[in-house]
Amino acid sequence: MDEESAAIAVLVTTSTAEEAEKIGRMLVERRLAACANIVSGMRSIFRWGNKISVESECLMIIKTTKQRFTELESAVRQQHNYEVPEIVALPVVAGSESYLNWVRSETDK
Repeated sequence: MDEESAAIAVLVTTSTAEEAEKIGRMLVERRLAACANIVSGMRSIFRWGNKISVESECLMIIKTTKQRFTELESAVRQQHNYEVPEIVALPVVAGSESYLNWVRSETDK
C-alpha cells in the first residue's frame, strides 16, 4: 500500500448536529469520505477575538484516505459556517484490514 492510499481520520467541529450531518452526507456522496461519525453534546473552550468562549459543538470523525484530504478540506470549507473551521487529519497507524480496505474502496476516485 502506498502512502497516498493510507487511511486517515479527520476531525471537524461544527456548531450544530444539522450542519455536521449536511457536511458528512455531502462528503460521503462525493466519495471524499467513507464514513462520518457525529458526536453531539461536546463542549469546547477556546480563545476567539481576544476572549474566552465556551460553546456547545458537535465533533465529526471522518474516515478517508490521505489522497482525498485536500479535496475534503476544500469541500468542508465551502460548506462550513465557521470563519476558521477545525479540520485536522490524524494518521491511522493500525486497524482492521477489512475495514481499512473498505475505507479505501469507498473513497477511490
